Amino acid sequence: MPLALATLNQMSREDFVKAVGWVFEGSPWVAEQVWVTRPWSSVGVLHRAMCEMVERAPVAAKLTLIRAHPDLGSRAKMAEASVIEQKGAGLDSLSPDEYEQIQNLNQRYTAKFGFPFIFAVKGKTKLEVLAAMHRRMAHSRADELEEALGQIYQIARLRLSDSLEGGFSS
Repeated sequence: MPLALATLNQMSREDFVKAVGWVFEGSPWVAEQVWVTRPWSSVGVLHRAMCEMVERAPVAAKLTLIRAHPDLGSRAKMAEASVIEQKGAGLDSLSPDEYEQIQNLNQRYTAKFGFPFIFAVKGKTKLEVLAAMHRRMAHSRADELEEALGQIYQIARLRLSDSLEGGFSS
């Protein structure tokens, strides 16, 4: 059942982190730090505050956040939200050739950039995922670090919208 923003605004830090600490994969520190910025007038304001916390974090913390995300198309254990998102994009039903191609691209991407390929897959197809993987291999590391964070912000926005009553507004 979706939470009301008013409820979030009144929660203790511990309860708030339990409620939304998962939206930034494996990084409850974002929710822990943003709690002091309440009250939020909208889900959009909360999301922006969370993204600003990440933007102000040291590069090492940003890399840890990025590296908390699973490889796309992986059969490894991952957070429930990631499982659902990847399933929606068809990444749980790849043909053997598609699976091999995505695994190869994941390995090449990680070797080149030092972190996993991040892509907000909700509402996307496996063909769109593959096209993005191919296209982004040509980027610089600095561009990909920025792109990965942008994708993470989009994932967090979608997760917040799905879990909070009223979804997104500015």
